[in-house]
Order: sequence, then structure tokens, then C-alpha cells
Amino acid sequence: MKQPPHPAHFINRELSWLEFNRRVLEEAQDPHQPLLERLKFLCIFCSNLDEFFEIRVAGIKQQLEHDTDDAGPDNMTPAEIFAAINKKVRELADVQHRLWKEELLPLLEKNGIFLPSFQQMSREEQQWLREYFKKEVFPVLTPLAVDPSHPFPQLLNKSHNLIVSLRRERGKAEEPVRAVVQMPRVLPRLIRIGGESGGAPWRFCLLPNLIHQYVGELFPGLTVESCHAFRVTRNSDLYIDEEEVHNLLSAIESELRKRNRGNAVRLEVEKDCPAGIQKFLLGIFRLGEADLYLQGPPLTMLHLMPLCGNEAFASLRDKLFAPIHNASLPREARVLDVIREKDVLLHHPYETFDSVVDLVEQAAEDPQVLAIKMTLYRTSGDSPIVKALIEASRKHKQVTVLVELKARFDEANNIQWARQMEEAGIHVVYGVVGLKVHCKALMVVRRDKDRIRHYVHLGTGNYHPKTARIYSDLSLFTARPEITGEVASLFNILTGVAAYPGMKKLMVSPFDMQPRLKARIGKEMEFARAGKGGRIILKLNALVEEELIQALYDASGVGVKINLMVRGICCLRPGIPGVSENIRVISIVGRFLEHSRIFYFGNGGAPEIYLSSADWMPRNFYRRVELAFLVEDPALRARLEKEILPVFLNDNGKARLLQGDGSYRRLKPRKGETVQQAQLAFREMARRQAAAMGKTAAAAATRLTPVGAPPG
Repeated sequence: MKQPPHPAHFINRELSWLEFNRRVLEEAQDPHQPLLERLKFLCIFCSNLDEFFEIRVAGIKQQLEHDTDDAGPDNMTPAEIFAAINKKVRELADVQHRLWKEELLPLLEKNGIFLPSFQQMSREEQQWLREYFKKEVFPVLTPLAVDPSHPFPQLLNKSHNLIVSLRRERGKAEEPVRAVVQMPRVLPRLIRIGGESGGAPWRFCLLPNLIHQYVGELFPGLTVESCHAFRVTRNSDLYIDEEEVHNLLSAIESELRKRNRGNAVRLEVEKDCPAGIQKFLLGIFRLGEADLYLQGPPLTMLHLMPLCGNEAFASLRDKLFAPIHNASLPREARVLDVIREKDVLLHHPYETFDSVVDLVEQAAEDPQVLAIKMTLYRTSGDSPIVKALIEASRKHKQVTVLVELKARFDEANNIQWARQMEEAGIHVVYGVVGLKVHCKALMVVRRDKDRIRHYVHLGTGNYHPKTARIYSDLSLFTARPEITGEVASLFNILTGVAAYPGMKKLMVSPFDMQPRLKARIGKEMEFARAGKGGRIILKLNALVEEELIQALYDASGVGVKINLMVRGICCLRPGIPGVSENIRVISIVGRFLEHSRIFYFGNGGAPEIYLSSADWMPRNFYRRVELAFLVEDPALRARLEKEILPVFLNDNGKARLLQGDGSYRRLKPRKGETVQQAQLAFREMARRQAAAMGKTAAAAATRLTPVGAPPG
């Protein structure tokens, strides 16, 4: 009988995520980064932590409220996890604020960017801010009294507020009063003193500090005794029983209205806030001492994000990087014509996402295109893809779009686009009951001269042109019938009532991906036992699923060499004697968000490589529609095997190595080795390819120049 997994073999999911966010914070600590890139990572760390509390900590608190003792494979109870989170978050928050106060703020000042206190401002600056307050801020503010006739206001999730203690006299007795002032969301959080026309140095004031300075003007006849900023984080998960709802769109819209008013899970207050006010606020939000975090200043780093994108400070940021056109898909190419002849692989953001947009736009205009089908999980607010789909529908093409309404924190955007597409005559399908549709698939049906043909794009990332400039993802274009036919069947399953027929080139969750991956690991074990050198390389965002982790342990135990690149959560524990000695795990956190998923199996010397939208987590295998698609073209497979994967594996500049205790150690070059950073290497490859394409184009232009014509 097989022994159950040992809890010591698994790292807790939540603590692993916090280690990932620690790596984000380490990027902010790195003195080799440009200053505003460091500040950006500090803001990302803060934003990540917000979402962690909104979703993960909120779920743990619900388990505690219901006295749930269910433990995961690591055998930690909800109470133990909550206590460990509490300790680690406070440790990270201390590092964050020390970094800001002791390093980043002084460096900003050295570079002519100041956030002075009011005491450090000149009279002219104070006067300018006073006028700004009167004209731009005061008219928007609404002070809210808190007393027996004015209950504490319902504050929105992550809203920034001031709690004000006041005193007024009635006869000889002094009557204490409290009030809340909310930061209006319509006002900028970072105000340039003197306006945008001022020259260097650049001096800024945070909106909460400005309101704090003049808060007394909201309460004439009263004396302000104290004023402190606070911020509440609420449970932001959506709770929908899809089996019970008749209209998923309406149900999600209703839940979205509740999101900003979910149960409080964290209270952040300024460090100098008196204990009495802390206790008062904790009582209001029904929180305990463990939910209180003393922060700042500033209370949240997110208010500093506008500095990171300010064009005036370009010298303090990474140099702009312009993605190139893949040599197979030059700017002027007709995408359908190219992929009718051969498969094309794109590596974003090094190779432009414009080729994907071009495919949809060209299909919309092409009179021979009969239909377009796609899944839409996330896209941009001004999506050129959605505009092209609407144009295709207006040209009487059959357009079907499966919109995932439950894409976390993008639900409202997707609802807006879905309605616009429906109004344009597009057939919009709102997901699949009980599942999130997370796969990234686009199919164009065209009447070619010889027959009706399917053209397909499959990706590891979203159809989002903006994030495609900062996310590392892979795109495959193909017209191979053995793949496109399976994609067509998948769309029939998603939009109709067809049963899953089983597929050869695609693995599809929730139908067969997990068992087929498990079987594929088992096949590598057979190669290892036969002396043919079992080999597995996985690139993922997260590795959590218990059975597959155990399968990797089993494979390691028989000698399969396993390399894992897991950007975020990794519950597998490497280096356990007799269990995971043959497993190496690295994480790369850099300028671009590593988002591609690659599954490489050595297959006894004839490698099989799948690209996927799926991480190895229970939700991806059992609660989502996901795809893993086989790369068939030998040239593209060779590019992945000999170029892309080795560059990631050889990173010793940004990669961190997972240790047996769940911590990570930054890799350093050995003596004589050069520093290698995967993302820099890919950018250099793109530059070389662009230069080669430029020379080819120039040579072609020279050959075509008529005799005696002036040089161009």
C-alpha cells in the first residue's frame, strides 16, 4: 500500500506566496536597479499584499470564524497559518518602511524629487497649497460626524480616510467629538507643489497630508485635538452559486456592488495613532489586535506610483524597450498567409503582440473570413481586439466570444465589453457554469481557394496588448488540421452542449490535463529506469497540486532529472534526501513578469514540449477550463529546447534558488562565470534579430534600386 504524503515534504501555500512577495521587495532593495524601478517594485509589493489580504487572508479568517480545522498537505491548521502570516507580514512591512525612509526617500531627494513636510516648506509653498486646498480639495470633501445620531460611515475597501478627534464647549463642560474624512477618489494622491509649470527641483505633497494640515477648516467652531490616517482592507472575493442563479451577468454585477463593502480583514493606521483610537476603530470593524498594522508614513506606497511613470524622470527608469517583429511575421505581413504555410512562435514582450492584433484586424477586413471565435479572459480598456471583433460582426461575419465574467478584479471591464459586443451583434457566451474559462484561444475560419481552413492562435497569456508589453508569454500560430480541429471541438464544447471527445494534441482541464500530466511524468520514470535518462523541465507561475508534486517526488526518486522554474508559489520542497534530491527549483523576478508556462518532457531523446495557460494548482485542473498545447513544428520545438529554456535555466543574475526550508537564496556567478540575466539575454537576442532584419531589408532595397536612381 502506498504511504500517504508526509506533511514535511510540502511548503505551505500562503507562506510560499509571502516568500514570493519578499522577492519582489528584494528588487526594490537592489541598488543596481534604477531608482524609480526600485520605487515601482515597492509599490507592487504593497499592491500584492493588498490582494493577498483581500482574497487569501479573508478566506483563512472565514475558516477561523467557522472553527474549521481542515489542514492542507503541509498539515498546518488555519490558526497556525494565520499566526505565521501575521509574523511574516509584519517583518516584511518593517523592511518596506525602513527601505523607503532610509534609502529611497534620500535618493529621491539627491535626484531633485522631494516630499517635504509642511514644516520644511517655504511660506510660498504653504500658501500655494492652501489655495489649492481651497479651490480643488475643500469643495469635494464631506466630513462625517460619528456620534449617537450619526453612525460610523460604511467605508469602501482600501479607501484612505482620516479619523479626527475634536473638542467643542457647551457651557463649562467639554464634549469630545469624532469625525471621519474620506479621501475623494477623484482627486490625485500626489500633488506637485506650484503646479505642473514649476521647474526643478520637483516638490510634492501627498493628498492625505494636505487634508490633514487644513482639516480644521471642515469643522468651524471646534478644536482639532488629533487627526490620523487609516485604511481598511475588506474581503473582495465574489460568492456566486452558479447552479442557483438564472442570470450570471446580473448575479456578478450584484456581487461587484458588494465587493467594496465586504467584511473587514485588516486595519492599517499611522504609527503615532493613540491606542484609544486604534481600539475604537478595531471595534467598529469587528477586528482583533492581530488584524491591526501600524504603518508609515506614508500609510500606503501606492500613492507614490505616479512618480514611477512620470516622463520627466526617464533617466531614473529602465530604458524603453521596443519589441521587434518576428522574422516570420514582419510588419507588412498578412498573418493568415504566413501561418497557412508554417507555424510561428512569438516570445512576448521581446516580440511584439501586434501580430496577434493584426490577425484579428486582418480577419475582420478579409472578405473570405467566415467566422471568428475566441476566449476573452482579460483585455485592455481600449482593446483594439474587441474593436476589430465588433468591426467583423458589422461586416456580417459570424463572431462568437466567450467572455469570462469571473476574471478577478476585471469583472466590471469584461461586463462593459460584453455588452458592447452584444449590441454589435456578436454572440457572447458568459463562461461555463461552475468553471472559469482561463484558456487563451482564437480561431479564424476562412474560405481558402482549396477548402475552408481553420487558423488558430493559442497563448499562455491574456489578449491584453498593454500587459503583453510587461508580461513574458508565448504565442503559437498554426493552421495544422490536427491542432485546429481539436480547437474547433473545444469551442463547440464551450459554447454548446457537446461532450468532451478526448484529444491528442491538446490537454484540457477539467477533463484530462491532470491525469495526462501525471502519466507523462510516469513515462519519464520508465525512461529513467531503462537507463535512458528521464528529464523534466517545467516553467510555471505556481506549483501547488498535491498529486503532481508527489509524482515529481516519485520521479526524482528513480533518477529523473527535474528543473523547475516557478515564479510564485511553490509547495514542493527540494533537497529532501531520498525524495527530492534530483529536483532544482528557481524563481526569476525581474523587469518583466514571468508568465509563460512550458512543460518539457525528455521522452527518451525525442522531446515533447507543451505550452499552457495553466499553472499546476487545484483550481487550474478542476475548476477552470485550461489548455496545454503540443508544439509540433521541429524548428519551434528546437527554439524552445535549445534557446529559450536554457537561457532561463542559466540565469544567475535574477534567479533565486529555493532552499529546503522554504526560503530563497539569490544565485551568484561562480568564480570565472559571467553574470547572466535571462530577460536581458532575450532583449539582446531581439536587438540582434532586428539588426539582421534591418540589414536584409536594406540589401533587398539596394537590389531593387534602378540603375542611376539616387540612394534612398
